[in-house]
Amino acid sequence: MPENTARTRRCRDCDGFPTVAITTGRRNRDGSRNTTAVTCRACHGTGTMPLRSRTPAGAEVTA
Repeated sequence: MPENTARTRRCRDCDGFPTVAITTGRRNRDGSRNTTAVTCRACHGTGTMPLRSRTPAGAEVTA
């Protein structure tokens, strides 16, 4: 099986899982848990990030 050495563009904050369901602690009338869907703020729910442009060594990067 070939090894995949390609760089992934996976989001660092959500690790590729952009939407998750979080329980609120409440239960519905049928006994199931009440959940809310939350999307990653860094990638806006896409799960990927753009590749950064390379900067020369020693260059100061300001954010």
